[in-house]
Amino acid sequence: MRIRITAAASVAAAAALALTTAGSAHATEYASSLKIKGIQYDAPGRDSNSCATGNTRAEYLTLKNYSRTATVNLKGYKVKDATGNVFTFSANHYLEPGDYVKLRGGRGTNSDSGNVVYRQNCNFMWNNDKDTIYVYKSNGSRADVHSYTKSANDSDGNGYINYHG
Repeated sequence: MRIRITAAASVAAAAALALTTAGSAHATEYASSLKIKGIQYDAPGRDSNSCATGNTRAEYLTLKNYSRTATVNLKGYKVKDATGNVFTFSANHYLEPGDYVKLRGGRGTNSDSGNVVYRQNCNFMWNNDKDTIYVYKSNGSRADVHSYTKSANDSDGNGYINYHG
């Protein structure tokens, strides 16, 4: 993932995103380049939200920029679940076309080379039986949403669901 932190890039990214979503060649459920690629909603192993020994870091949501041309700044984007758990990207994170980021549970150091941002919270966000994932743009409009149930959407039972390829 290539992440740049500059004011000029932010202005250019906002302009490019506005142009892309206004005349997108891909019909999507929401006018957004950023989509949920997949979710590891049930972390492998026995669930434990202990910061020292738990497995919340193995629970993650992958967000991908599906635009062919626009860079997306994640600052201000929110990820929520059905019960109101929320994570807000508070820093500038620029996803160039095709780039992705894994939003992981637990505590850790955000890494450009590892394409990862940590929630800095050791509690699980996603339910193991069913949940709904909401992604909101910084302006409050919805970017993407998906609901799942373990029995209907996870045929191999591995705790991972793929959405937008």
